Amino acid sequence: MSSLSSALASTRNGDKPLLNLQLGWPSPRLCGRQGLLIGAISVLDDNANMAPILLYGPNKGFPPLCQSVADWLTNVYKPSAGPLDASRICITNGASGSLASMMLKFSDPTYIRRIFMVEPTYFLACPIFEDTGFQGKLQGIPENGPDCVDIEFLREQLKKAEAEEWPDVPLQKTGTSYHHIYRYVLYCTTTYSNPSAKTMPVHIRESLVALAREFDILLISDDVYDFLGWSTETDNNESVDPPPRLVDIDRALPGSTAFGNAISNGSFAKVIGPGIRVGWVEATPAFCSDLGLVGSSSSGGAPSHFASTLVDRMLRSNDLQQLISTVLIPEYRRRSSVLMLAIEQKLLPMGYTVEATGPRPGTVGGYFTYMRIPAFFAEHGVFAKTLAGIALRDYSLRIAFGHMFVVAGDEGSLERAETVDGFAYCLRLSWAWLEAEQIEEAITRLAECTVHTQRRIQQGEDVAKGVEIGIR
Repeated sequence: MSSLSSALASTRNGDKPLLNLQLGWPSPRLCGRQGLLIGAISVLDDNANMAPILLYGPNKGFPPLCQSVADWLTNVYKPSAGPLDASRICITNGASGSLASMMLKFSDPTYIRRIFMVEPTYFLACPIFEDTGFQGKLQGIPENGPDCVDIEFLREQLKKAEAEEWPDVPLQKTGTSYHHIYRYVLYCTTTYSNPSAKTMPVHIRESLVALAREFDILLISDDVYDFLGWSTETDNNESVDPPPRLVDIDRALPGSTAFGNAISNGSFAKVIGPGIRVGWVEATPAFCSDLGLVGSSSSGGAPSHFASTLVDRMLRSNDLQQLISTVLIPEYRRRSSVLMLAIEQKLLPMGYTVEATGPRPGTVGGYFTYMRIPAFFAEHGVFAKTLAGIALRDYSLRIAFGHMFVVAGDEGSLERAETVDGFAYCLRLSWAWLEAEQIEEAITRLAECTVHTQRRIQQGEDVAKGVEIGIR
């Protein structure tokens, strides 16, 4: 993720301020500062018992927060299998940290055949998998349009992997500390996906859970944007109910196992602020119990323990729910509307197309929209990364581009990205960081960049030459 110094850089190329449509962070003014302040005053009160607050926390997390999260998620998702129990919650230090912990506890590089990642993927998940021993084992699974995952492609890859020679049992993770090691892992973001902003249909989620049970796959879904959805067909700022998660479907369908085949990887980073470093995993009680026993938690207790007490106060006081409904959704709705109007007026006439899809027609949410650049560029072999590089160099505009979201080490993922209709010709635009007027200016700059770049190509210039752009 971008360093704070680059994110806050004030100028580039003379007196033009840098505008960053890449950054998937909330504006600082939208973070839950007031709720945290009130919570801190409450938990650090002179009469409060500091033992459960400032000492090591229980491995699975601050028990009141486990219950608060269970109650909150029950209210948000209204799971068909009934209210959630606190035993299904393990508190973490955010979705990235929990991803690493889950791999440490439930995977073995000598036994797991593949780490599947729905592509285009959140690119910074790749080094987490690589750091935990899976370099060279990451494989992309195409989104396949509105389905958000190509189930048949996945099944074929599973059959190929099953035909290969692998140990019948884990060789590294053995003994009573490791009760279940999965044969495969699949990573995705099912609702308001990063980067494509698409939402996986419920029937595809059900098919994915069925396949996971058949092949012993651990489905890890980053469910971090689900709370930030709204309808464009009404004037109110009420959030829309998100679809049932993979973990909800796995829980509800008959035949679920003790450890399950799907987990929900959640985080308060997108609704309170990334610096709070508090998240949760929802899974079966057995899974959460073992996750709480990962070595770092066994030694140091629950991660982000003190911060967890502040988040608990925000949930119990309804401050977090109020922040989402009265601040975040209205502001993100406004920014998204400004972005989409600017795209409609300035980019669609040039041949750009918007590819994002919500849970249902007229629903928008999350942090991003996703666009395909004009076919003119594909016809001349110019990828979105070149356009993004020119935008950064000449227009002080930073945008995330398709090549960033290739699955690391998978040549097939890169090849699919670079086909004529591949995601190497796509851009991800965030409305979470910039203010509305900055968003409008950013789209104006992108339109100018597009016109001038097309003109240079028509004049025979090699526009990719000398353009260097980093993904940080």
